[in-house]
Amino acid sequence: MEENSHTNITESQNTVQKKVRVYLDNCAYNRPYDDQSQTKIQLETQAKLKLQRLIKERQIELASSYMSLYECGENPDQDKASLITDFINTNSSVYVSLANKDSIIQSAGEIMKTGIKYKDACHMAAAIFSHADYLISTDNRMLKYQTDKVKLINPVDFFIKDDDA
Repeated sequence: MEENSHTNITESQNTVQKKVRVYLDNCAYNRPYDDQSQTKIQLETQAKLKLQRLIKERQIELASSYMSLYECGENPDQDKASLITDFINTNSSVYVSLANKDSIIQSAGEIMKTGIKYKDACHMAAAIFSHADYLISTDNRMLKYQTDKVKLINPVDFFIKDDDA
């Protein structure tokens, strides 16, 4: 990812948010490629695709990070990896770069003390660092993590909660 094509935030940056800012973990990005035979997965896929459309239309801001791109690169299906990477590169309004890695790792270390795995903890730390309002995930174990710094939510619940507001 080209550093100059996105806003590279620093710890001291504090912006007024006019739009909802979301950070998606790789489970959410990959949900449309999962086996769609279960109703839960179908619903999560539809919600993720709606979220993606709203991001493309700039109604919602997308935050992403070096960890998002790293995990995409680990995908054995290079076509899927390329589509996800292109979406991130094209649509991220906030990008947490490798320049912020030390801060992310430090925060992730604290999050890992609760039993969260390293990559998931890095996603959470990056979501917090990017001032995301929501971290969207389909990982039930990750969604159990509680913090007042970012709301962890399933893509379906994001729209149900949003519609009730």
